Amino acid sequence: MKKKNILVILILLTISLFSIIFSISLGPTEVELSTLLGIFLNPSGADQTANLIILDIRLPRILSAFFVGCGLAVAGAVMQGLFKNSMADPYIIGTSSGGALGAAISIVIFAGAGLPIFAFIGATGATLMVYVLATKNGRAPVETLLLSGVALSMFFSAILSFLMYNAGKSLHQIVFWLMGGFWNVGWTDALTGLIIIFASVFLLFFSRDLNILSLGEDDAGTLGVNVELLKKVLLVVSSLVAGIAVAIAGAIGFIGLITPHVMRLIVGPDHRVLIPSSLLAGGLFLLWADNMTRTFFNEMPVGVITAFVGAPFFLLLLRRRMKA
Repeated sequence: MKKKNILVILILLTISLFSIIFSISLGPTEVELSTLLGIFLNPSGADQTANLIILDIRLPRILSAFFVGCGLAVAGAVMQGLFKNSMADPYIIGTSSGGALGAAISIVIFAGAGLPIFAFIGATGATLMVYVLATKNGRAPVETLLLSGVALSMFFSAILSFLMYNAGKSLHQIVFWLMGGFWNVGWTDALTGLIIIFASVFLLFFSRDLNILSLGEDDAGTLGVNVELLKKVLLVVSSLVAGIAVAIAGAIGFIGLITPHVMRLIVGPDHRVLIPSSLLAGGLFLLWADNMTRTFFNEMPVGVITAFVGAPFFLLLLRRRMKA
């Protein structure tokens, strides 16, 4: 690993730690540094209102935003490596539409009860269905996986539209969830987000195989990589990560698309560096997007900000590919 790439990861890690600490003081209610230190050094003797704001509202929200951004970016980096397409993202195989459908079912039929569980089941279930549909004779060609994902996403979107049409007063809740946000997260969500970090570290162990897979499936098989097993592991773990992210924050787009691509321009295509750097950069991106929405935009859905930044970048990427 080059010294430059190690330095990039260390810089991102340092910025991440400072950003998490600094973000605690941001928000509609200002918190002074002395108050902040008092809360962490002596929670029982600190002002109870400030204690509630920091420990029960802001800190779990900050950690949840960072963990979700980490997960979406890592899943995006893995998907782009697996499909050998820099325009792939975690939602390309139906994860987002499956999670959205699960959430809509929870809201319309069960009045929102168990919404994160329904969203997670929908997201991971969609990935499993795509793999089953694309598999023939024990093999799942990448092109077939992509096409199956697109087709299933359209089908799920049709069912979602039907549910929204018949949602009545619950329509606004579905719309807000589809935009993505961290309004109602708590410590349960933040601790659940730790699974994303553990799963991302697990994916890092397959970075060498991802590098070899970039040579082509036949060459990778010749070099000793069990290509079909690798596909299964990467798809299952990536969908797990994206499913947890969707369950916590809703459908937040573009992080899994633009973050790995930007980091690839900085550190190169080596997944041993790309995965950890994308993890930190994705966490930073979503953390500061959420900081903006809760500080300056009156709790506007954070998905609006990520789309506002991500959509122009996507068009720029598309233009570059057309010129190439």
